[in-house]
Amino acid sequence: MSVAVLGSVSLDRIEGAPPRIGGGPYYCARGLRALGVRAIVVAKCAAPDRPQVLPRLTGLGFPVHWRDSTATAAFTIDYEGEHRRMLVDAIADPWTPEEVEVRASWVHVAPLSRSDFPAETLAALARGRRVSFDGQGLVRPARTGLLEPDGAYDPEVLRFVSILKIADDEAAMLVDGYDERALARLGVPEIVVTLGSRGCIVYHDGVAELIRSRRVEARDPTGAGDAFAATYLAARSAGAAPTAAARRAAALVADVLSGRTS
Repeated sequence: MSVAVLGSVSLDRIEGAPPRIGGGPYYCARGLRALGVRAIVVAKCAAPDRPQVLPRLTGLGFPVHWRDSTATAAFTIDYEGEHRRMLVDAIADPWTPEEVEVRASWVHVAPLSRSDFPAETLAALARGRRVSFDGQGLVRPARTGLLEPDGAYDPEVLRFVSILKIADDEAAMLVDGYDERALARLGVPEIVVTLGSRGCIVYHDGVAELIRSRRVEARDPTGAGDAFAATYLAARSAGAAPTAAARRAAALVADVLSGRTS
């Protein structure tokens, strides 16, 4: 099965360092390269920033298709352990239905803000495809300044999502937890809740199961969630059951964070 990743590239200032490439397309592609699968990357940024980000993205070895934006998404990020403080410096243009046409049967959507992928765009993408969606696109308001997530998302978005990846704090914000009853309220048949160093919870067929992972101390865990989501989707597209896919994705991300692979 073919796999694709769609999302806006960002320029991130992390712990005071100069801006570097970030966003779902980059970190998902890193995870997929480590997994050794074939994939397509569809990325968006402003034309003047393309020379800065293009070599890093194409250097991962996947076909890259570009979409133009009037601005490149940008963030300032600081960490305290596994907790991060983020400033939104710029937001990319929303994706249109015409921009998401891609030859792939399994697609991961990696939004950076709530405005990135409107419901009508996901509806177009979901025709004939299984769509995985990163839940940060539900809780991140489309405004600059200090990132203050909230649960005021459009429920119509989830109608077109087959697999939802959310972090534990996002689950708490959206449905007050991550047991079976709470996750069922989201209306998505397959949900993976990432728990940082504690592993993840896989919800499928109405049952939630805890999957533990190897604990890794990483000073900069930026992109770990993206890598997990993409490698989980790739494993599912290859026929792995949800729990097996989660174990494989968790092990690979632990290896990336510990420096065993890049």
